[in-house]
Amino acid sequence: MSRVCSLTGKRRLVGNNVSHSNRKTKRVQEPNLVKKRIFIPEENRTVTVRLSTRALRTLNKMGLHQFLKAEGIRL
Repeated sequence: MSRVCSLTGKRRLVGNNVSHSNRKTKRVQEPNLVKKRIFIPEENRTVTVRLSTRALRTLNKMGLHQFLKAEGIRL
């Protein structure tokens, strides 16, 4: 399973490690993903999603419907 946030689509970043002598080697920054169960009251069920922790914080602050509306995602 790829490391992608299921709500925001955040993926890994690829760049270079640059040493003091200016050598460049590839490096990868993975998103901080967590598995989370979210209750959807309209469907009266829970779904398990992999969210970035940034998306989880925003989801907790805004609420599910307002967050999905802001992201342009429909249930």
